[in-house]
Amino acid sequence: MVALQVHFLLIPSLMSIMGAAQYMMQDAALLSYIDQRFLSLEKRLEKCNQDMLEYVDEFREFSRMVLSRLAGLNTGKAEVKREVENLLTRIEHAQRDIDYFGSVTDSNACVEVHEDLLKQQLLEEAEEKKRLKVMLNASCDHVLAGIRSLKVVKKTGGKHGSWMKDPGKKHTKIYLLSGSVNNMVLEFANIMSFMENNQTLKARRVPLPLPWEGTGHVIYQGFLFYHRHGSLNEIIKFNIQRRNVADQMLLPGAGRIPAYQLSPQTKIDLAVDEQGLWALHAEPETGGNIVITKINPMAMAVEHSWDTPCSSKDAEAAFMACNALHVVYNSPSGGSSRIQCVYDVLDALNAYTNPGLHFPKRQGSHSTIHYNPKEKQLFAWGDGSQIIYKLHTKQKV
Repeated sequence: MVALQVHFLLIPSLMSIMGAAQYMMQDAALLSYIDQRFLSLEKRLEKCNQDMLEYVDEFREFSRMVLSRLAGLNTGKAEVKREVENLLTRIEHAQRDIDYFGSVTDSNACVEVHEDLLKQQLLEEAEEKKRLKVMLNASCDHVLAGIRSLKVVKKTGGKHGSWMKDPGKKHTKIYLLSGSVNNMVLEFANIMSFMENNQTLKARRVPLPLPWEGTGHVIYQGFLFYHRHGSLNEIIKFNIQRRNVADQMLLPGAGRIPAYQLSPQTKIDLAVDEQGLWALHAEPETGGNIVITKINPMAMAVEHSWDTPCSSKDAEAAFMACNALHVVYNSPSGGSSRIQCVYDVLDALNAYTNPGLHFPKRQGSHSTIHYNPKEKQLFAWGDGSQIIYKLHTKQKV
């Protein structure tokens, strides 16, 4: 009986010991699994680190190779450049030799010019000269001999501007265009109205749909012709009475450099004389010399152009009078204005002269100078003043 009681007392104790052993075995298995996993991860990390080191070494080696190749390319490029330059020099030398031998051959050759061809060329030149004379109505028989006097009519506006009259037979109105960029034209009934103190109150304001650029605009036959602001070489024809744009054109070659070095705000200077409408501008291809272009104001088309020997350097303005360009020069600091280049488009033998005509009794500079063929006067804008110069002419020799 006692043994049986002992047996029942031992069973729970044995069960407890067996359970504890089972848990220990499970913990041991878990620890073993975790240890194996850590070993596996450590091996993979070691391999990753080894691979990274190999990649770094490989990249460094590749970088050294690329830099070496690039250095070789630069060296090769320099060698190729030297070879090309050497080849170009040899070609130039050969070309000079060829030109020399060609000139020697030509000088020794007997060149026969067909008489009919020569006559045809002379005839074409004569016809072209005749056409130009008809187009320009070569009735101008006088040249500018001097600038006799000046009259300061008014002082209004800023440094840059333009004022003028329409050179038609019945036009007495005065037009004022102030500034090098603007879109408002002031129209006065006559010169007396313009000279009054309260002149701006009596002016008729004519707004333009497109602003002007520079000071080279003119009024001719009831139309305002001007260089459109923001465009390279677009000339606008504006009907003053109807207040609308009547036409426009592009002036080839113009607008890239100023027409006059001392008036850089003006790229295209329009002019009117006894023969009609002209455009004056400078081109890089002419070395900065002034180009004259005759414009048909009805068709808004170019009729003819002339490259002149008159430089735009130290020029402040110019005007056309009786088929001749007159360029006004000054010093950059402002001084005595003078005409030092005259180019007559119809007088091929005496096209260029240097009369050295000085403007009287005035020190300063001009923003614009326009010729009025009806009154034989110059309408100028000088340092904010509106000036009239009277001219002295003489018969052409």
